[in-house]
Amino acid sequence: MTGARDHGGDLAAAITRFGGPPADWIDLSTGINRVPFPVPPVSAEAWRALPGRAALDRLTAAARAACGTGWPVLPLAGAQAAIQLLPLLAPVGPVRIVAPTYNEYAGVLAGAGRVVEPAGDLAGLAGAGLAVVVNPNNPDGRRWAPGDLRALAGRVGLLVVDESFADPHPELSLLPGACPGNVIVLRSFGKFYGLAGLRLGFALGAGDLIARMAAAAGPWAVSGPAIEIGAEALADFDWRAASIARLTAETARADALAAAAGWTCLGGTALFRLFDTPDAGAAQHRLARARIWSRIFPYSRRWLRLGLPGNPGEWSRLADALGA
Repeated sequence: MTGARDHGGDLAAAITRFGGPPADWIDLSTGINRVPFPVPPVSAEAWRALPGRAALDRLTAAARAACGTGWPVLPLAGAQAAIQLLPLLAPVGPVRIVAPTYNEYAGVLAGAGRVVEPAGDLAGLAGAGLAVVVNPNNPDGRRWAPGDLRALAGRVGLLVVDESFADPHPELSLLPGACPGNVIVLRSFGKFYGLAGLRLGFALGAGDLIARMAAAAGPWAVSGPAIEIGAEALADFDWRAASIARLTAETARADALAAAAGWTCLGGTALFRLFDTPDAGAAQHRLARARIWSRIFPYSRRWLRLGLPGNPGEWSRLADALGA
């Protein structure tokens, strides 16, 4: 069942296990930007009326501009909403996913009766009816060049490229180029803009694929407040540039703190880092004693993932917890 799959952000589980009120905790278990876009006032109309075509058009135009693309766009309630629709689109043939990665892909597709085969790299996806690549990958930050992904598209039935963590890494995105007929790109809004609770994301791809997803999603797939806030945030290129610069600089700071604690950085993105530790469970417990929550993985005894702190106080607490 979907509810049984583990994810970051389960702060309630941390509190149950280690105690303390929520306000005492710093949740670094996700890759969500802890310096969010400042939420503007939301109009009364956005709250009380069904979302209209003009508002949706403004949002999709802002999304295209932010991604530098002319591809057809479908706003949805997060990239997760698009993942739920994939079983309706997947052609016959094997389902292959570059793994390990975000576990909802395998869970949703297996739950729909598809046999899912993990692949170690792009070459292992060739011949799949449906191929999934997260670029950059979660949790290890592996990344693939757009040209290699375009070449792969010619060797699979349908290629899904999840760019949920690509905002700080625009050079990785497929979206500025031509739109292949068998590729769907997923983009998250909540991670980079730090507003995951808004539940907003986008599917981009060829018109027929997007039309099928739109029909399955139904009308009003995104709330009025999400449309209004998302359109304003996506149009703020100054905030975007400043956030990319800050996050990029702060990855080195996180890596240095971890190295001083004896951990090795295995990779990551400008929104999270993955570390090799002697014992991930013990490392998580060490941080939890300082009320800092992190992410560990059932398939590795050594891997621990950390998001980036959001202010000087959070950085100081992380440094103290790691003994730096």
